[in-house]
Amino acid sequence: MNSGIPRLGINIDHVATLRQARGEEYPSVVDAAQVSLLNGADQITIHLREDRRHIQDYDVEAVRLVTKRFGKPLNLEMGVNPEIVEIAIASTPEWICIVPEKREEKTTEGGLDLLDDNNFIRIEDAVKKLKASIKDVKISLFLEAKMETLARAVELPIDAVEIHTGEFAKVFANGDDTSQFIEQYKSAHEFLKSHKVACHAGHGLTDESVVPLLESNIFEEYNIGHWIICQSLFKGLADTVKNLKATFDAHPIK
Repeated sequence: MNSGIPRLGINIDHVATLRQARGEEYPSVVDAAQVSLLNGADQITIHLREDRRHIQDYDVEAVRLVTKRFGKPLNLEMGVNPEIVEIAIASTPEWICIVPEKREEKTTEGGLDLLDDNNFIRIEDAVKKLKASIKDVKISLFLEAKMETLARAVELPIDAVEIHTGEFAKVFANGDDTSQFIEQYKSAHEFLKSHKVACHAGHGLTDESVVPLLESNIFEEYNIGHWIICQSLFKGLADTVKNLKATFDAHPIK
């Protein structure tokens, strides 16, 4: 892993959640993207779900224009539904993170199942189509840090794996020992690095739970959303992003 500061991706989905709750035109995801980038975000992440529960089709292009203006990447999270794949192709994000989706879930509950052959083929087909259709696009898969799953992942033409940190975050919040997660993540990083696949992290992280991960020098990119939007209710989005970025800056990759 190269030295430098880990990248901070700000997920602004839940700005859209607030907007959709009342069907208003506010709060603006465009403004959220702009404020985040002005205050240190390295990229903007949005998840266009099949059920359109927060981010809408028109948001993708609108946020894309903001990231282009700032010269920063858009990281589009998505399932492999053919309609969503076509929207991704039309919007040409720099990064696509393929995630699992279930209609009944409140949020993404775990990583992709690559051990199911039918599911693997669907993901493989989507990855190949996206790679063939979007010039220089980079693709990550949202996965658990399990070796049997990672071994299937590196069979695909991907650029990164984003490790699901949800369970780690829950254990950390309870004040319990997280060392087993750190060791698991280190093993995942070494395996992926040996296959020239980058290692990212995301889900459930806060300004406190991200610190032991930053100290471990495992991940080169983090995508954080729900905590940021919640904290912004009290501290404002600009200060929340700025303070989190300062935490990142204090933990360069060694």
